[in-house]
Amino acid sequence: MNPTFSRTGLAPARLDPVFVPRIWGARNLSSLFPERAAEPEPIGEAWLTGNACRFASGEFAGRTLGEVWPQLSEEWTGKRLRGLRQVPLLIKFIFAEEKLSVQVHPDDAYAEKHEAAAGGVGKTEMWYVLAVREDAKLLVGLRPEITPALFRRALAGGTVEGCLEPIAVRPGDAVFVPAGTAHTICPGVVLCEIQEHSDITYRIFDYDRVDADGKPRPLHLSQAFDVIRFGEQDGGLCHPARLSQGAVTETFYVACRHFATERWEFRERIAAVTSPEHFDALIFLSGAGRIGFAGGAEAYAPSQVWLLPAGLGAYQLEPGLPTTLLKTYVPDLQDFARRLADERVEEAAWARVVRP
Repeated sequence: MNPTFSRTGLAPARLDPVFVPRIWGARNLSSLFPERAAEPEPIGEAWLTGNACRFASGEFAGRTLGEVWPQLSEEWTGKRLRGLRQVPLLIKFIFAEEKLSVQVHPDDAYAEKHEAAAGGVGKTEMWYVLAVREDAKLLVGLRPEITPALFRRALAGGTVEGCLEPIAVRPGDAVFVPAGTAHTICPGVVLCEIQEHSDITYRIFDYDRVDADGKPRPLHLSQAFDVIRFGEQDGGLCHPARLSQGAVTETFYVACRHFATERWEFRERIAAVTSPEHFDALIFLSGAGRIGFAGGAEAYAPSQVWLLPAGLGAYQLEPGLPTTLLKTYVPDLQDFARRLADERVEEAAWARVVRP
């Protein structure tokens, strides 16, 4: 039976992460999780809103997001997200100690047609840079002169990295990676990844690595060449718009039909309100304090993700320490652009943020 909620019964809910081993991952996660400084195997990803993530607070405590989501009412999901079979946003922390494979993801149309067994959802994503070692970089998108023939030649010669655009990054940068964009993450980078809820990846080049059984990890060249984008690229470093309002500074990185992401920085109490159209996810990067709402308050800390129901309404963030968070949600792009225009953000600035 689906639960029913009264407005006053809604509350923010925290999720526990699920840690995923990857061949390229790190054994020391202490930059985000101080208690995990010596992992027995390399951890590449901490899934923060995966179906296996368990609620750590509230009435759903102990149950998984995948179990609970289909039962949630419109007051929780938001009017436009009601009826989706799974939560639409997959949020992760990425710990890249070694190179990831050069890879590409399909869009929704291709995934629906060819990847129904894997969920049928494409993968557009963005990365927010949390930490980098000196000279670390990302490779995102193909250089303008790269044709399919040149790309195949580079694959055969093991020089495919040279076909991609390098991006030097520092903490606080964000990179947009739409479906069809060839990319990889280089060693020494810690990211927050926000994406469509999909795990479909087509490996193009993997440096001749082998799996735990000593076998080469599979490549997916046929699918990759079906979806990879040549010529003009849509991805790359974000050019954010910034807005200071009272005690909070907001930085708007990207808004596409799959997600919008903004950063809030504040050291004093701020007031906010949820939209009835969608739930919000708050990813706390630093600081500590309380989330106050009509039914009470919850304490927040770094590296936590909190889901705020669409019907929560007014809430307050009360920092005990200066706080930085990412807020992400599934937007209506017209409403998003109108909001920035109403706040007198110049059109040239917000137009760089909105990706149709």
